[in-house]
Amino acid sequence: MSRRRAAEKREVLPDALHGDTVLTKFINSLMFDGKKAVAEGIVYGALDVIRDKTGQDPVGLFHQALGNVKPAVEVRSRRVGGATYQVPVEVRSDRQQALAIRWLITAARARSETTMVSRLSGELMDASQQRGAAVKKREDTHRMADANKAFSHYRW
Repeated sequence: MSRRRAAEKREVLPDALHGDTVLTKFINSLMFDGKKAVAEGIVYGALDVIRDKTGQDPVGLFHQALGNVKPAVEVRSRRVGGATYQVPVEVRSDRQQALAIRWLITAARARSETTMVSRLSGELMDASQQRGAAVKKREDTHRMADANKAFSHYRW
């Protein structure tokens, strides 16, 4: 990590189909080896499956799923006097979004459906209804922060 100054945040362009910058960040996180067209095909295919199955706006459902997965608090390790404490801290909004995107993609990849399109659409629909592995990850994070509330005075 640079000691001179913080790296400036790069703005991403909105995606071509829906004009949404969060969807672009999701596509970029899903991408492997610079194959953006493949990642776009997976995300847009999943959104089409969601539209066919639910009959509602898939981008709205995507944002609802992302909102259900965003963590409010997390634990950070803090070393005090030879002991390491898990200190609960609030999560910044940009980190909330990054964690939610990462957890959704990880949960989708761990599912057992045959194609990534069906895995991603299933995980997004589950997350929008407060179910699924990504929502469970957020609940576990909140539970761990709640259990370590006694160490919150070590916050920096």
